[in-house]
Amino acid sequence: MKRGSWFSTRAEASGVQGLLPETLEELARLDERLYRIWNLGDNVLLCWTYRAGEFFVLSVRHYAIAETVNAAPDGRMPDAPRFVNEVLAGPKYLAMEAFEALCRAFDCRPEAMRVNLRVESPSVAAVISDIVRCYGVSLVRNRAVVLLDAVGFSLQPPLYQMAMLNSLSYSVNSAYAQLLSKNIKIDFARTTTGDGFYIWNRATTAEANAELYRLMMMILADNAVARRKARSAWVPNLRAAFHVGEHYEFQQVEGLNPTNFSYIVGQVTVDLARMLERALPGQILLGDFSFRFGGNAIERGIRFDTPDFVESTRATLDELNGLDISGGRVEKIRCYLTGQNLGGGRYLVNRFHVRDKHGAERTLYNAKINIHRDKAEPIYLGVRGDKLAAFETTKVDSLSRDAEETGSFIVRP
Repeated sequence: MKRGSWFSTRAEASGVQGLLPETLEELARLDERLYRIWNLGDNVLLCWTYRAGEFFVLSVRHYAIAETVNAAPDGRMPDAPRFVNEVLAGPKYLAMEAFEALCRAFDCRPEAMRVNLRVESPSVAAVISDIVRCYGVSLVRNRAVVLLDAVGFSLQPPLYQMAMLNSLSYSVNSAYAQLLSKNIKIDFARTTTGDGFYIWNRATTAEANAELYRLMMMILADNAVARRKARSAWVPNLRAAFHVGEHYEFQQVEGLNPTNFSYIVGQVTVDLARMLERALPGQILLGDFSFRFGGNAIERGIRFDTPDFVESTRATLDELNGLDISGGRVEKIRCYLTGQNLGGGRYLVNRFHVRDKHGAERTLYNAKINIHRDKAEPIYLGVRGDKLAAFETTKVDSLSRDAEETGSFIVRP
């Protein structure tokens, strides 16, 4: 039985358009060889390099990564966890010197093969790295992930559960189509949690996290309108969490056929799940994160925290004006973190401290999104600040966003 080619399943995202037919055929042959090295998951491909027409790839047994992390420190790898994470977070293509050093560190011989490809071409090299990534594991840092959770899902009969997930899936796809109509392209991926989805943006551009935030808005808006129109409980009542952190990602391959689906697991997914433990129905929570945002900010070395991120994203929301949400064209979208309005353009942002089921304390923000439409009712997403009495917190800080230096003080025990 002949399996499907991996890179053809992700042609657009992998940038194979525009490549010559003979290049595509050679990439397919390379994919076939890497598939045999991968051996149904027995081996994990870490990286590749190229020299004088010869292609080299380093693979290790699937258990070698965990064994390496737990091994006693030695001269080759004095800090194994950090070393392995740097490898998994790094590029798949390495210069020959770095590639050979990595082979020595893992005490493995690379696989060598002849390929008829112009690896010097950035587009060809990017596709090769994507193919290698498909058969490996990557550590992704500073990536936003959304968790959508259907309230009361486990209390519903199986037929309703199926209908709820189908409704949520439609909202995801509908939101994605709406953004595409504005030429906002999101290479999104999702994986089910049983009663909802983790959703993330595969892109690693500076704008990728903001694009995912806008996708979350549109998903929640589509779901809210569907709930208004629904005559039964099959449209889920959602609660949502958005956070930025790190996670491991690996491609899902079903038997002989590669797919577009990925699995993610890591600190950011753990944080999202714990964030929603205390969330109210309809609530939108953001984690307390900090990361580099926007090209100019990166060049200046500025790090944005959660309030900065929301304010920066808000400045780009005019791009969504004119989108049609169930017969009403978007006139204006306002997103903000709740807190006390002091008047005169001055306000506070509340930062909530909650304790999860394991006793760990986490800091969160409560978000509101208001979508005003032409000739249609507005859509209000999230829970207002004055409706949070049932939200279990240990304390609340109030952050001043108009001061030269942000101040923090406890306003409620």
